[in-house]
Amino acid sequence: MAKLLYSVTMSADGFIAGPGGDMSWLTEHLGADPVMDELIAGVGALLVGARTFGGDDPHRGDPEREGAFEGEWDGPQVVLTHRPPAQPVTRTTFLDDVRTAVEAARDAAGGKEYVNVLGADVARQCLELGALDEVLTCVAPVFLGDGTRLFERPGGTRVGLERIRQWHTPRTTNSWYRVV
Repeated sequence: MAKLLYSVTMSADGFIAGPGGDMSWLTEHLGADPVMDELIAGVGALLVGARTFGGDDPHRGDPEREGAFEGEWDGPQVVLTHRPPAQPVTRTTFLDDVRTAVEAARDAAGGKEYVNVLGADVARQCLELGALDEVLTCVAPVFLGDGTRLFERPGGTRVGLERIRQWHTPRTTNSWYRVV
């Protein structure tokens, strides 16, 4: 069964998107990373939130780099939403229940190691369900000051993480954790 991995690049002050979901800040902090190449090869499906699915791809319009993992990944995605589009989207399933979406994404992963979770709210819901296995944070050396936080839960709840791996690239400092 594929593990659920929440992977994200965030600012040093903990934001994964700027105000209004702006992702343009991200482009200067992306680049070659052999560990990410290994990850991409192990991702069988994406579990994506509606805002992320319809959001601001920092490479939108660039056919070489548009899409998940700068266009390096291609495969099925499950979108968690209460408002699916009227027209079908190729290789995309729209569901409105997190438990059903997790099961569908794991099935869609086709025996690969990971379902990659994209979207802070979906990650929080997976964590509350007890389904989130790992978290990969790539910290970019920039303050955004406002936007979407990496993890936010009203009332606060401590979530234990155990570091599995840590490495640096010229553009980010990266930590991979197991949820405990």
